[in-house]
Amino acid sequence: MKGLKIIFWAIWRVWFYIVMTIPILAMFPFLVLSILTESGYPYFFKMARIWARIILFGMGFYYKIEREQELDKDKSYMLIANHTSMVDIMLMLVTIRKPFVFVGKKELVKIPIFGFFYKRTCILVDRSSSRSKHRVFESAQKRINQGLSICIFPEGGVTDDESIILDHFKDGAFRLAIEHQLPIVPITFGDNKERFSFTFFSGSPGLMRVKVHSFIETEGKAMADKNNLKSHSWKVIHEQLLDFQKKKSLNNPFN
Repeated sequence: MKGLKIIFWAIWRVWFYIVMTIPILAMFPFLVLSILTESGYPYFFKMARIWARIILFGMGFYYKIEREQELDKDKSYMLIANHTSMVDIMLMLVTIRKPFVFVGKKELVKIPIFGFFYKRTCILVDRSSSRSKHRVFESAQKRINQGLSICIFPEGGVTDDESIILDHFKDGAFRLAIEHQLPIVPITFGDNKERFSFTFFSGSPGLMRVKVHSFIETEGKAMADKNNLKSHSWKVIHEQLLDFQKKKSLNNPFN
């Protein structure tokens, strides 16, 4: 039985990269045209959302999104969420309809085809370089001025210890939110670690629960408030993760 699971996981993981690549190739000319100018980004974003839906459907994932508050189409936001899976990117794209830009690690540029567009549409950060971090603030300002929102996974990466429910948050998202007076939108992904973690021989198709929480306002806040905003945001997402776990245990007492 374990041997069959290993075979399934191996095929399923390879299938992920296939189903991730095929839509990009199919839309390639339109994707390239949409990134030639800054004004074309909203069209790129719409195609990215289609790409994300295809991947989630192709992998056997379905999602349930609960929203405590809706985004205003005329405002920019700081979107944050827990980060445990590569499909966090896809789930964020289907959850948020208003165009936004990811701030992400430069290592993803190495992924064939995907990396080509990732490099040209996201704000890349080299966490080992203070100069890179400064450029992130400059790039974010430019995107915000274009009416876009910013998305950061504030844990700063995926911890190797999968027993950690939610890692400590880094400062970047909260510094940006305060500096640009962006409302913070905490989002909890309840099942991504179980469904498709970075452990190769693991995962399964199924439900992915999402909770978009009430916004945390930063208007009038200063850098002295950064740690309080960070702690509050961490607590909101952490408590929701525990609640998701509790509900799952009640629904699946033998799991």
